[in-house]
Amino acid sequence: MSVLFSELKVGPVMLPNRIVVPPMCQYSADDGSVNDWHLQHLMTLAMSGAGLVVVEATAVERLGRITHGCVGLYSDANEYALRRVIAAARSVALPGTKFGIQLAHAGRKASSQRPWEGGNALAAGEDPWQTYAASPLPIGPGWHVPEPLDAAGIARIRKAFVKAARRAERIGFDMIELHMAHGYLMHSFLSPIANRRDDDWGGDAERRMAFPLSVAEAVREAVGPGIALGARITGSDWSEEGITPDDAVALVRRLKAIGLDYVCVSSGGITTTIRVPISPGYQVPFAAKVKAETGIATRAVGLIVDPHQAETILADGKADMVAIGRAMLFDPRWGWRAAEALGADIALPTQYARTSAAAWPGRQMLREAAE
Repeated sequence: MSVLFSELKVGPVMLPNRIVVPPMCQYSADDGSVNDWHLQHLMTLAMSGAGLVVVEATAVERLGRITHGCVGLYSDANEYALRRVIAAARSVALPGTKFGIQLAHAGRKASSQRPWEGGNALAAGEDPWQTYAASPLPIGPGWHVPEPLDAAGIARIRKAFVKAARRAERIGFDMIELHMAHGYLMHSFLSPIANRRDDDWGGDAERRMAFPLSVAEAVREAVGPGIALGARITGSDWSEEGITPDDAVALVRRLKAIGLDYVCVSSGGITTTIRVPISPGYQVPFAAKVKAETGIATRAVGLIVDPHQAETILADGKADMVAIGRAMLFDPRWGWRAAEALGADIALPTQYARTSAAAWPGRQMLREAAE
């Protein structure tokens, strides 16, 4: 039996399989509100065969967006628009599919151009805004100098996470994921590369964890027990001066004690100058270490593209879930093809049942052409 297509209970939520569509920014929202692009995007992914579909990094305040086009959940308009899209996605989703949302604050990576506009810091004529971080250190050459958050700012943003989480609960999300990686605000507090403070929010590892842990605790208290709560964390900053896999384990132990149900282990992004050595499954060892040393439900992510590769990661006990990101954008029926490759059953929409191998000889022709 395929491990990839076996059920997994994450906190109070039962996933029908271990395939996860991770958060992938579309940079196409209108002042934080999703629109018809997101409607087709999430409806398509709802039919992908993934057990869990996670909405892209969603800013908890307007200043926390990465770009002018990033999704937010800081207004009634944002909430209304996202409710419409998620309801539509649920209406076409394969049986058992669950939906999550990643709540985020971009920190010093905010006020950026969309990737296809250059991906750099917004220039003076592009309506830039003040960015915030742990310390007044830009993420790279040519970037805005962030304002270090004071106690009032920290309290404001923590409250914004709580408000956004409550909105997500009202919309009906099954899972909420807190973004603590990729150089965004909470990562900037966790990493000694970006956090040079000497107060209660910086210095040693314990104080660098204080702000992210306070957000996690506040959100856990704010939402009901029926919602699974997790975090995307950093397994490594890929620098001797930054976060190490041991630091990741220490953070996850604290998150688990607060009541988080899972983590997704990513890496990199703390500055624009550190290069990450990308290769197939390059972040899986970080996930394996976290899983082995904490016992929390763990998701692996990063250049996982082949069904047999995903199956092996799970069968070897290196993770409990796998995130299929760009591969799912390229092939929105990745889950269907994975089921066929691994000999697993998957419930197709009745409208598309005519494409099954039993009903359509063209299925075998497609398989042979792919080989």
